[in-house]
Amino acid sequence: METFGVEDDGPSKIDRSKSSGWKAHLTATAVGLFSHAPDPLEETFQYPNDPGLFGPKSVTWKVMGDVSSFIGGIRALLIQAAHPEVAAGVANHSTYRDDPLGRLSRTASYVTATAFGALPEVEKSIKMVSSAHRPVSGTSSRGKKYSAGNPEMAAWVHNALIDSFLVSYQNFGPSPLKEEEANCYVFEQTNLGNLMKASPLPEDSKSLSSWLSGNPKVGPSKEGTEAVAFLKNPPLPFFTLTAYKILFNAAVVTMPEELRKATGVTPKKGAKTAGNLLTKILRYALGFSPAWAAALDRSGTKRPIGIRFRDTSGVTR
Repeated sequence: METFGVEDDGPSKIDRSKSSGWKAHLTATAVGLFSHAPDPLEETFQYPNDPGLFGPKSVTWKVMGDVSSFIGGIRALLIQAAHPEVAAGVANHSTYRDDPLGRLSRTASYVTATAFGALPEVEKSIKMVSSAHRPVSGTSSRGKKYSAGNPEMAAWVHNALIDSFLVSYQNFGPSPLKEEEANCYVFEQTNLGNLMKASPLPEDSKSLSSWLSGNPKVGPSKEGTEAVAFLKNPPLPFFTLTAYKILFNAAVVTMPEELRKATGVTPKKGAKTAGNLLTKILRYALGFSPAWAAALDRSGTKRPIGIRFRDTSGVTR
């Protein structure tokens, strides 16, 4: 790991303090975005040797353990807004305007629990989400009925998440996955999609991308426009908002043209370069997900050499 300080005797106490200070601030800022819901893995060590839904050899743990997932989360929300009925369900049955960080944290908790949790934690998270979605139904602004229990609507939300985390990792991760690894990740995620009663569930990366970008249900809508406007400029502190906008623009630049048109977003010049720079800084400052480390430890698997994990106090190791 890189250090800051003089080269002859190593970093001084002052230099170490400066390094620790900015890393701690950046860590607190990033983690604070997702800390408005209970820790979904707080009881994970009660299930020793449980590999969870995917397991230590999965591509899922590798993809979801990287900071590029920050971009993936934003991209998924943008793509979800491209489906008018999904956007209507969010607009009419969500608290995102009044409690944006709470909703973001609950989404992050679901993703963390299902990716890294022991099987009882996965089941608990799915049960909670299914219960919250049960009353979500109505009519969109274009006059079409919607229901969160509809398998195709569930598939849009699920597939948008899976495609977004994969695309973000391929563009902003430590190094791109090989095609067979990317396909393996998508296939792994059909296990989760089936538990969420989502259908259809494409089984490889190209089919997944094509299903989203070529979906005939996609289009602009009042609710989608409102959601995107909120995502462009959420009520965040200045420092956090500055970093967030870099992540937002990085998400936009990776979206297919059809989905950008449906959501009214435009890629900005230099967005990918800025996104890569910020994710490198975040990866250095934060390390990899502590949820990944906890899942490895719980399952009795040795942590991979050369991977620095962030513990709950924000220190990488």
